[in-house]
Amino acid sequence: MTLENENKNSLQINPTQTAAIAVAEQAKALVFSHYELALRRPRDIEQTRQSLLKECKRPSFAAIARYNKPIGKGITGPSIRFAEACIRLYRNVVVMTQTVFDDEERRIINVKCMDVEENVSYNQDVTVTKTVERRSIKPGEQPIKTRLNSKSEMLYILPATDDDILNKQNALVSKAIRTLGLRLIPADIIDECMDVVVETQHKQDAVDPDAAKRKMLDAFAGLGVSAADIAVYLAHPADVLTPKELADLRGIFQAIKDGELSWREVIDKGQVTDETKPLTDNKKGIAAAQAKLDKSKEVKNEPKREPGQDDDLPLDKDGNLPLMY
Repeated sequence: MTLENENKNSLQINPTQTAAIAVAEQAKALVFSHYELALRRPRDIEQTRQSLLKECKRPSFAAIARYNKPIGKGITGPSIRFAEACIRLYRNVVVMTQTVFDDEERRIINVKCMDVEENVSYNQDVTVTKTVERRSIKPGEQPIKTRLNSKSEMLYILPATDDDILNKQNALVSKAIRTLGLRLIPADIIDECMDVVVETQHKQDAVDPDAAKRKMLDAFAGLGVSAADIAVYLAHPADVLTPKELADLRGIFQAIKDGELSWREVIDKGQVTDETKPLTDNKKGIAAAQAKLDKSKEVKNEPKREPGQDDDLPLDKDGNLPLMY
């Protein structure tokens, strides 16, 4: 494209440069428009708090506002859906994503959350690998490479389909938005909301525990996890759930739905059987008890000394004869 200046001189502009300039100007205009709206409609922190607490008192929202990862005694926190509600009700927060690198192996996306009212922003790069891991391969599939997991099981790394890449990208971007967006929200409001979420869940479960249990099992069935799978995880039939187990399962369901982990990872990480210790600890305790039992059997099978046999010989501190004898 050719532009003529006042002196009738011609300047040649590269079409690629023209597109870059246009994109930059568009982004600049968008940011300035957000700043202008923020100045006209400033947020009210107390109104934000009241709106969030009102959301957390709704049973349907409380059921998806908290996740749980079965690591150790369990790691809980605000879910992606809760973070999205915070960003929406906090107002004057802009979320932007931009692909900064893309090739055959990976895609790098920059995620940015900006508080245009306070002029504070956080950003993070997420890397989306264009491969998937499978425990088995179909005839004709050629893995890129293989690796062993923590259980020494063979995993096959295959090229990802477009749907696989899109699912991974959406999950990683959503988690980045949650991490960055919650940094902009006052921490005391988040903590208060989590307390209300737990309280709302307990009240709803107490109204009809059987209905809450069936609803949770049906939700897992929608993810391909049967009641039998849950029974294996809990180490007892799924028709009997304690309030804590129901709350933990609800958090695990939300974590799986948000892409935090898979059911296979839940099983691999172990589960809580006595509400305090993971399954791996129980296995260690069983092994230790078995070893102690075997040792007691060995001691019981040792030949006993007859009364008066070698009574005149001195014994060492362990009750054995000295080597000199």
